[in-house]
Amino acid sequence: GVPPATDLVLGATAGCLACFLTNPLEVVKTRLQLQGELQAPGTYPRPYRGVLRAAVAVCQADGLRGLQKGLAAGLLYQGLMNGVRFYCYSHAEDAGWTGYPGGTVAAGAVAGAVGAIVGSPAYLVKTHLQAQTLSAMAVGHQHNHESISGAFKSIYQQHGVVGLWRGVTGAVPRVAVGSAVQLATFASAKDWVCERQWFRKGSWAAVLAGGMVSGVAVAVTMTPFDVISTRLYNQPVHTDGTGKLYRGFLDCILQISSKEGLLGLYKGIGAVYLRLGPHTVLSLFFWDKLRNM
Repeated sequence: GVPPATDLVLGATAGCLACFLTNPLEVVKTRLQLQGELQAPGTYPRPYRGVLRAAVAVCQADGLRGLQKGLAAGLLYQGLMNGVRFYCYSHAEDAGWTGYPGGTVAAGAVAGAVGAIVGSPAYLVKTHLQAQTLSAMAVGHQHNHESISGAFKSIYQQHGVVGLWRGVTGAVPRVAVGSAVQLATFASAKDWVCERQWFRKGSWAAVLAGGMVSGVAVAVTMTPFDVISTRLYNQPVHTDGTGKLYRGFLDCILQISSKEGLLGLYKGIGAVYLRLGPHTVLSLFFWDKLRNM
């Protein structure tokens, strides 16, 4: 019963609230995913080992503020992506498309893909800023932006409008898969626990239970796409805007698999879940409660 335009605002608000609380895990996840890029396991130094030790390493290199690197870009991305995503999903609900078999998954995937395209420039800048650190602790390419506005300006001046959407080929499948799994499993899990009368329908406990199940499913299915997306966004580029390391989505998969092994596609999965789990719970919890209000 919530109009799609209202869902746009509520979705953006929910995503930003969740982002503010989980951004430190996003910083850690980015560093872990870039560590040992295109190098065989055991052949490179590992300044970041595990989620907790990686968080400590970030603090040692960049101070406590380092755990909130890229926050402004992250909030912009979450506002754009989640606003558009929940807006599109709300339209699908109103049209009755989610009532068909597989309709929830399809609507979630399409809504996520559209949101990813709209928010891609912000995610590009966020990844660049979160990867930046002291040379002794650096992993991945260092773009050395001074601020979020400086990053947007630099990318635009060097590569034009198209450059702001570099890496979107990795973002679309990442968010489409994650959104489809998230929205489908959240709705199903929430209904399931209520049907068995474990929690009262509409209670915060039922919402949290659905979000926790959804967080596990999203982390397992989304991590490979998340690694690929981080690599495509952060890689250095030639003057014509083409990547120096990866030619595209499929080339990135093949290179990671061949040089880092299949487990390379699951780098940082612990950080992915510890970030996605709370983020899924919080964003869907805030969205659900805001809608009820």
